[in-house]
Amino acid sequence: MAQIAADRIAVSTWSLHRLLGMTYPHDLTTNEIGPMQETYGEGEESLLGLPSVLANHGYHRLEIVSFHLRSRDPIYLAELRDQLKIANVRLQTLLIDAGDISHPEHGARDQKWIAGWIEIANELGAENARIIAGKQKPTRDALDRSVKALTALADGNAGSPVRLVTENWFDLLAEPAHVHFLLDKLDGRIGLLGDFGNWGGPNKYSDLKSIFGRAELCHAKASFIDGDLDEADYGACVRLAEEAGYKGPYTLIFDSEIPGEWHGLATERDFITALDV
Repeated sequence: MAQIAADRIAVSTWSLHRLLGMTYPHDLTTNEIGPMQETYGEGEESLLGLPSVLANHGYHRLEIVSFHLRSRDPIYLAELRDQLKIANVRLQTLLIDAGDISHPEHGARDQKWIAGWIEIANELGAENARIIAGKQKPTRDALDRSVKALTALADGNAGSPVRLVTENWFDLLAEPAHVHFLLDKLDGRIGLLGDFGNWGGPNKYSDLKSIFGRAELCHAKASFIDGDLDEADYGACVRLAEEAGYKGPYTLIFDSEIPGEWHGLATERDFITALDV
């Protein structure tokens, strides 16, 4: 038995959306950043200030959700990249959080939009970029459209250090068989980000274990009940990932009203790193 090293812990900006407050909504018909919205209030911190705050809390891996970027201007992106470097925080993943490449009508448009965000991931020096595989029901046609689009996106990103990954999310990849089908067709060109929180039901743990041997990244989402961590569920998820051979980082996902964001993240981190696995 061993414990999970602290350097395998990452944080998503989604887990700090109240701290950041502002979001910049996506419009798939344009590459322009949408007008700022106080989606979660005014916020207390900017994205540019976040790397140093994150490091002060002992975290050195970050995932940024695309709607938290207020600009795609090269000067802003360079400034953010500098702040990450100064704080010694790795930009593990840019989470491209919109688009449906499996859509029969809008798939091509959304593929082009996502390609633009992959360029942003490269400019930011991200290690990975997460793409939604699709939101359609998992028909063979929809799966084939996703494979074709993901292949084209991988072709467009050829030679880049940014690894493209997708996630077990939405209807298209709502069960293990379709995740395996997609990854097999892509032959290693697209990686997998496994999310604990996207699947449920009586087969949740066996389904997750089925895919985590192939996962390169993990969204380690925990449930909190009246402010208390659901340790049984969280422990089962981490253990099944480790038993499946998962070796990557655990990105803490916190989305509860209580406790506060930093407290919730620390609870998740301390639980994972104290586990004997």
